[in-house]
Amino acid sequence: MEEAKRTFGVIGGDRRQAELSHLLEADGNAVCTYGLDRWKPADPGPLDRAAVADVIILPLPLCRGEGVLNCEEGAVPTEALFRRLRPRQRVLAGQVRPRQRREAEDCGLLLEDYFLREELAVANAAATAEGAIQTALERLDRTLLGMECLVLGFGRIGKLLSCRLQGLGARVTATARRPEDLAWIRAYGYRALETGHLSGHLAEFGAVFNTIPFPVLGGPLLDQLPADCLLVDLASVRGIDAPAERVVWARSLPGRMAPCTAAAAIRDAVYYILLEKRGDPA
Repeated sequence: MEEAKRTFGVIGGDRRQAELSHLLEADGNAVCTYGLDRWKPADPGPLDRAAVADVIILPLPLCRGEGVLNCEEGAVPTEALFRRLRPRQRVLAGQVRPRQRREAEDCGLLLEDYFLREELAVANAAATAEGAIQTALERLDRTLLGMECLVLGFGRIGKLLSCRLQGLGARVTATARRPEDLAWIRAYGYRALETGHLSGHLAEFGAVFNTIPFPVLGGPLLDQLPADCLLVDLASVRGIDAPAERVVWARSLPGRMAPCTAAAAIRDAVYYILLEKRGDPA
């Protein structure tokens, strides 16, 4: 989808944002970047140059630490960044926390969370599911065919991951808390478990994939899993409480394993937002 040509300031992030800047440029837009020198060494620029663009695009997720922009170029406090921008400037970011939303409001910025768009969330979930399987295959000494696999959580990622695992011949068990989600798990042909009642059901799994962003698997439950069970945590907040050497914390898989696809999904979301906001004063 094509949008009217604008100037974009792409500030911070990972290879997704570097690829996003290339896509925006290919569409004929003027693009200034900051903090992407690792992926765009030929196009470094000062923060002030990127900050005067028509539209500012910030990373997914917006923050790497508390109040700190997700950026390779040193520590950039979000509050200080927002104060460099002008009131009524359009700012798009992913996974915006309440603190950053308040900071943006105090500066009079038009901040919108592009990750709240369903089309982007689904595309991100699909890339995460594929990345999770790649992560597992790189670490297993067996195929997924016939393996008992447990998917903790049945949201977007859990649904897509369960489908792909089953397509590879794995025997899939998925968990949920709500009765309607458990019904959907059974309807898809997977075995269903309640997330809060896992004890006594873990002895056969060869791989566990967590999508739930709060502690759900740890302590005595870990002892019920086979010693060689692969643990892959996909959540933004650790849900598997295990020693670092035992669990793979696979955050931001789209940015690391499918940056071009992830960038295209962000670009489309940005264009849709700007199209919908065309009549707004900005």
